[in-house]
Amino acid sequence: MKLKKPWWNQPGMQIATVLVTLIIVGGIVGGIFLTQTSPEQPIAFPHNRHVGIGASCLYCHTGATLGPSAGLPGIEKCWGCHQQVQKQSPELTKLAGYVERNEAIPWVPVAIQPDFVHFKHSLHVNAGLQCSACHGDLTKMTVAEPQKGQNMGWCLQCHKNSAPEQWTKLSDCATCHY
Repeated sequence: MKLKKPWWNQPGMQIATVLVTLIIVGGIVGGIFLTQTSPEQPIAFPHNRHVGIGASCLYCHTGATLGPSAGLPGIEKCWGCHQQVQKQSPELTKLAGYVERNEAIPWVPVAIQPDFVHFKHSLHVNAGLQCSACHGDLTKMTVAEPQKGQNMGWCLQCHKNSAPEQWTKLSDCATCHY
Protein backbone atom coordinates (compact mmCIF):
# COMPACT_ATOMS: atom_id res chain seq x y z
CA MET A 1 0.00 0.00 0.00
CA LYS A 2 1.41 3.35 -1.10
CA LEU A 3 1.12 6.24 1.37
CA LYS A 4 -0.14 9.49 -0.04
CA LYS A 5 2.11 12.51 0.55
CA PRO A 6 0.60 15.51 2.38
CA TRP A 7 -0.53 18.32 0.04
CA TRP A 8 2.45 20.53 0.94
CA ASN A 9 4.88 17.81 -0.15
CA GLN A 10 3.32 17.40 -3.59
CA PRO A 11 5.74 18.45 -6.40
CA GLY A 12 3.18 20.75 -8.03
CA MET A 13 2.53 22.57 -4.75
CA GLN A 14 6.27 23.02 -4.11
CA ILE A 15 6.79 24.45 -7.59
CA ALA A 16 3.82 26.80 -7.15
CA THR A 17 5.18 27.95 -3.78
CA VAL A 18 8.60 28.69 -5.29
CA LEU A 19 7.01 30.62 -8.19
CA VAL A 20 4.78 32.69 -5.91
CA THR A 21 7.75 33.43 -3.64
CA LEU A 22 9.87 34.55 -6.62
CA ILE A 23 7.09 36.81 -7.88
CA ILE A 24 6.64 38.42 -4.47
CA VAL A 25 10.38 38.90 -3.89
CA GLY A 26 10.79 40.23 -7.45
CA GLY A 27 7.99 42.73 -6.88
CA ILE A 28 9.52 43.92 -3.63
CA VAL A 29 13.02 44.25 -5.11
CA GLY A 30 11.64 46.00 -8.22
CA GLY A 31 9.55 48.39 -6.11
CA ILE A 32 12.50 49.29 -3.91
CA PHE A 33 14.76 49.77 -6.94
CA LEU A 34 12.27 51.98 -8.78
CA THR A 35 11.64 54.18 -5.75
CA GLN A 36 15.36 54.61 -5.08
CA THR A 37 16.34 55.53 -8.63
CA SER A 38 16.29 59.09 -9.91
CA PRO A 39 13.73 59.49 -12.69
CA GLU A 40 14.93 60.87 -16.00
CA GLN A 41 14.26 64.60 -16.17
CA PRO A 42 13.51 66.65 -19.30
CA ILE A 43 16.45 68.90 -18.39
CA ALA A 44 19.39 67.58 -16.36
CA PHE A 45 19.18 70.32 -13.75
CA PRO A 46 22.54 70.75 -11.98
CA HIS A 47 21.47 71.27 -8.37
CA ASN A 48 25.12 71.21 -7.29
CA ARG A 49 25.98 74.20 -9.50
CA HIS A 50 22.94 76.27 -8.45
CA VAL A 51 23.23 75.53 -4.73
CA GLY A 52 27.01 75.94 -5.00
CA ILE A 53 26.68 79.54 -6.21
CA GLY A 54 24.34 80.32 -3.31
CA ALA A 55 20.91 79.96 -4.88
CA SER A 56 18.36 79.28 -2.18
CA CYS A 57 16.16 76.21 -2.56
CA LEU A 58 13.20 78.45 -1.76
CA TYR A 59 13.89 80.68 -4.77
CA CYS A 60 12.93 77.89 -7.19
CA HIS A 61 10.68 75.90 -4.86
CA THR A 62 8.53 78.78 -3.62
CA GLY A 63 5.66 76.56 -2.47
CA ALA A 64 7.76 75.14 0.37
CA THR A 65 7.00 78.11 2.63
CA LEU A 66 3.34 78.27 1.73
CA GLY A 67 1.86 74.82 1.70
CA PRO A 68 2.21 71.10 1.31
CA SER A 69 4.17 70.98 -1.95
CA ALA A 70 7.48 72.71 -2.56
CA GLY A 71 6.53 73.05 -6.21
CA LEU A 72 8.71 72.80 -9.27
CA PRO A 73 9.93 75.87 -11.16
CA GLY A 74 8.31 76.90 -14.40
CA ILE A 75 9.87 78.38 -17.51
CA GLU A 76 9.43 81.94 -16.20
CA LYS A 77 11.53 81.23 -13.12
CA CYS A 78 14.29 79.40 -15.03
CA TRP A 79 14.36 81.79 -17.98
CA GLY A 80 14.31 84.80 -15.66
CA CYS A 81 17.92 84.02 -14.78
CA HIS A 82 19.08 82.11 -17.81
CA GLN A 83 18.15 84.68 -20.45
CA GLN A 84 20.94 86.72 -18.87
CA VAL A 85 23.42 83.85 -18.64
CA GLN A 86 25.02 83.55 -22.07
CA LYS A 87 26.80 80.20 -21.56
CA GLN A 88 25.77 77.61 -24.11
CA SER A 89 24.99 74.06 -23.10
CA PRO A 90 22.63 71.37 -24.38
CA GLU A 91 20.50 71.78 -21.25
CA LEU A 92 20.12 75.55 -21.73
CA THR A 93 19.20 74.90 -25.37
CA LYS A 94 16.44 72.57 -24.13
CA LEU A 95 15.24 75.29 -21.73
CA ALA A 96 15.20 77.84 -24.56
CA GLY A 97 13.09 75.42 -26.61
CA TYR A 98 10.48 75.17 -23.84
CA VAL A 99 10.43 78.98 -23.61
CA GLU A 100 10.06 79.43 -27.40
CA ARG A 101 7.13 76.98 -27.43
CA ASN A 102 5.71 78.52 -24.24
CA GLU A 103 5.53 74.96 -22.96
CA ALA A 104 5.76 73.92 -19.31
CA ILE A 105 8.81 71.88 -18.41
CA PRO A 106 7.51 68.39 -17.62
CA TRP A 107 9.59 67.90 -14.46
CA VAL A 108 9.24 64.51 -12.81
CA PRO A 109 8.90 64.81 -9.00
CA VAL A 110 11.61 62.92 -7.13
CA ALA A 111 10.52 62.97 -3.48
CA ILE A 112 6.99 61.61 -3.58
CA GLN A 113 5.06 60.50 -0.53
CA PRO A 114 2.27 57.91 -0.72
CA ASP A 115 -1.29 59.22 -0.98
CA PHE A 116 -1.99 58.25 2.64
CA VAL A 117 0.77 60.58 3.92
CA HIS A 118 0.03 64.29 4.14
CA PHE A 119 3.39 66.01 4.37
CA LYS A 120 3.51 69.79 4.61
CA HIS A 121 6.74 71.46 3.57
CA SER A 122 5.66 74.78 5.06
CA LEU A 123 5.49 73.43 8.63
CA HIS A 124 9.00 72.01 8.36
CA VAL A 125 10.57 75.01 6.58
CA ASN A 126 8.92 77.49 8.95
CA ALA A 127 10.22 75.43 11.90
CA GLY A 128 13.76 76.05 10.61
CA LEU A 129 14.47 72.61 9.17
CA GLN A 130 17.06 72.75 6.40
CA CYS A 131 16.11 71.20 3.05
CA SER A 132 19.21 68.99 3.18
CA ALA A 133 17.87 67.22 6.28
CA CYS A 134 15.37 65.39 4.08
CA HIS A 135 16.65 65.86 0.54
CA GLY A 136 20.34 65.22 1.14
CA ASP A 137 23.35 67.36 0.27
CA LEU A 138 22.38 68.84 -3.09
CA THR A 139 25.81 70.43 -3.45
CA LYS A 140 26.96 66.89 -4.29
CA MET A 141 24.10 65.98 -6.65
CA THR A 142 23.57 66.93 -10.22
CA VAL A 143 20.02 65.67 -10.63
CA ALA A 144 18.06 65.31 -7.38
CA GLU A 145 18.04 61.77 -6.01
CA PRO A 146 15.50 60.02 -3.81
CA GLN A 147 16.88 59.59 -0.31
CA LYS A 148 17.12 56.07 1.04
CA GLY A 149 15.29 55.14 4.21
CA GLN A 150 12.65 57.85 4.19
CA ASN A 151 9.82 56.05 5.90
CA MET A 152 7.54 56.49 8.86
CA GLY A 153 10.20 55.37 11.36
CA TRP A 154 12.64 57.89 9.91
CA CYS A 155 10.07 60.71 10.26
CA LEU A 156 9.12 59.70 13.81
CA GLN A 157 12.78 59.59 14.88
CA CYS A 158 13.28 63.12 13.57
CA HIS A 159 10.09 64.33 15.30
CA LYS A 160 11.19 62.72 18.57
CA ASN A 161 14.69 64.22 18.42
CA SER A 162 13.72 67.69 17.27
CA ALA A 163 10.81 68.49 19.57
CA PRO A 164 10.60 66.15 22.59
CA GLU A 165 8.14 68.47 24.34
CA GLN A 166 5.73 68.06 21.41
CA TRP A 167 6.20 64.31 21.04
CA THR A 168 2.57 63.51 21.88
CA LYS A 169 1.27 65.70 19.05
CA LEU A 170 4.02 64.80 16.58
CA SER A 171 3.63 61.06 17.13
CA ASP A 172 -0.16 61.10 16.73
CA CYS A 173 -1.11 59.21 13.55
CA ALA A 174 -3.59 61.95 12.60
CA THR A 175 -0.74 64.49 12.32
CA CYS A 176 0.35 62.98 9.00
CA HIS A 177 -2.43 60.53 8.09
CA TYR A 178 -5.77 62.26 7.60
